[in-house]
Amino acid sequence: QAPLVESGGTLVQPGGSLRLSCAASGFTVDHLSIGWFRLAPGKEREGISCIDSSGGPTYYADSVKGRFTISRDDAANTVYLQMNSLKPEDTAVYYCAAARGCHYQMTDFHSWGQGTQVTVSS
Repeated sequence: QAPLVESGGTLVQPGGSLRLSCAASGFTVDHLSIGWFRLAPGKEREGISCIDSSGGPTYYADSVKGRFTISRDDAANTVYLQMNSLKPEDTAVYYCAAARGCHYQMTDFHSWGQGTQVTVSS
């Protein structure tokens, strides 16, 4: 079983909303930063959002700023990504991973999940 498990991805129409979950198993994430990444066909993996531990700041890529919101529920050992106003270009496999801080490079994130597919199409 992967340390982090993503869920919530599905087919959604443009303009719709989805809520993705990143659930930790076997360890707690309260002291960790959690990032969301996505991989679209033919493109490189893109970091889209990150939330620091202990109520720290959040970060968003320009491509999703104003539409996506990251949050965490440490009691549930889960991080969420609320995605609104979805566009076809948001179609990708979405992954979450952990790091010691959001300022770390993508290669420093660990405990990657297996991803959840989000498809935005009419």
